[in-house]
Amino acid sequence: MLLYFIRHGDPIYDPDSLTPLGHRQAEALAKRLAVYGLDEVYASTSNRAILTAKPTCELLHLTPKLLDFANEAYTWAELTTEREDGKPGVTWLFYNRRTTALFNSKQIRDLGDRWYDHPEFKAKNYEKGILRVYDAADEFLAGLGYEHERYTGKYKAVSPNGKRIALFAHQGFGLVFLSCLLDIPYPAFCTHFDICTTGMTVVEFPDNGGMTVPKILMHSSDSHLYREGLPTHYNGYVKI
Repeated sequence: MLLYFIRHGDPIYDPDSLTPLGHRQAEALAKRLAVYGLDEVYASTSNRAILTAKPTCELLHLTPKLLDFANEAYTWAELTTEREDGKPGVTWLFYNRRTTALFNSKQIRDLGDRWYDHPEFKAKNYEKGILRVYDAADEFLAGLGYEHERYTGKYKAVSPNGKRIALFAHQGFGLVFLSCLLDIPYPAFCTHFDICTTGMTVVEFPDNGGMTVPKILMHSSDSHLYREGLPTHYNGYVKI
């Protein structure tokens, strides 16, 4: 099985939609995915994820199946912290300088998958947000034929298959989802990897005699944007 995790296009967050560039990005992505096709398409219940999936579904004559657990509104409520710049509101844990430093400290690395037990984080109950995504992700993957043996890096291939499955979702959610899928502790994953708009991450589930260890074949690829002559600026500010 190949699992394509795709972030939505250039967003408008309020109201939940895509910019004109975001729509063009989604159309470019659809052309890329149409080369080899997909068997199933899933999308977050967020409008920007649904709109990003729409051109792909139209080209491939597929109907997206909506996954509410992938909606980033929940992750935003669960895995954010107060801003450091004096402005009101919150920001992602991985955008907070103090948190990023702590995430890469020996203390957090030694805690591994239970990083949220650290006194700095325990009172905010980040465990609840992480495990909500982990539990739902494992249920989703089991439905695709692969039962997660959590924290071992392995899956039991109950129904191994050669399907191509796409999930259109979000950056903040995706960093939790992929950390779960790969059994890489969230602090390490979210501070060392990111996902650009319409970035396509491809994970292979190879069949190894009833067991599989998922492997990333590409992460946050934006080759479809280059092919169509669209800007390849990482989230609008770094030219790549």
